[in-house]
Amino acid sequence: MDLLADGVALGAGYALLAIGWTVLLGAARLVNFATGQLYMLGGFTTWWLVAQLGIPYYLALPLIILGGVIIGALMQFVLARLIAERNLVSIMLATLAIGFAFSGLAGIVFGDNPQIVPSPLAGGQIAFGDSRLPHQDALIIVLAVVMYVAVWFVLKRTRAGAYVRAVSEDPPLATLYGINPMWIYAGVLGFSVAAAMVSGWALTPRGPILTSIGFQEVIITFAVVVIGGIGRIWGNFIAAIGLGLFVALISQIWVAGYAMAAAFAVVIVFLVARRQEVGVR
Repeated sequence: MDLLADGVALGAGYALLAIGWTVLLGAARLVNFATGQLYMLGGFTTWWLVAQLGIPYYLALPLIILGGVIIGALMQFVLARLIAERNLVSIMLATLAIGFAFSGLAGIVFGDNPQIVPSPLAGGQIAFGDSRLPHQDALIIVLAVVMYVAVWFVLKRTRAGAYVRAVSEDPPLATLYGINPMWIYAGVLGFSVAAAMVSGWALTPRGPILTSIGFQEVIITFAVVVIGGIGRIWGNFIAAIGLGLFVALISQIWVAGYAMAAAFAVVIVFLVARRQEVGVR
């Protein structure tokens, strides 16, 4: 039960990291390789708001979301031409550059020392028989489920979601119906940035953080989106939980430091096998 709880919590964390990319790739066919650094910014902004300014942990969340929306708007302004041209290679390189810029800026502002993000949930546990689930992990699981349900509902059951799906399928045709694709791209990019920073708010209290973190988070996000399927909301959620359970299992029965390497070995096998299956079809 402890292993199951750890794996689900770890997978829910991966799901939180991936939700922004899931929507961005599926709805707008765009990429954001600055996701890891945005996760780091979310964590350090939370630390600054809570530890330095004394703002309660939960009240920091709306400020984190607002900051993410503002950063998303700035990124949309900088990348507007590339987004309009749907130049994915250039967008990939540009967002990588933006991510490195965020890392450098965070190092200047927050310093190079590891920090602990204060959380009122630290130390608390939920008992399941002989097993224990930390309160912070419970928050991560609940937040991941809520966000995925909310995203699914918006995309599948609202007019705004219909606009997003229309732009995803055929931007020129959507324009003929009075939909401005650039506004859709801006909204989706803003959501992806805010989601990455919210994941930093939720995940970073679990341990010390450095301004150099972020690269592994990008790789994990990419793996989840690829395994779950581009644009498949619940496919990505299930893939994230499965990856978390696998990493937790390998950490338990083998050397913990090799768990992520084993996970990506499985990802490679999965990609090769799936490619062969597509070829047969």
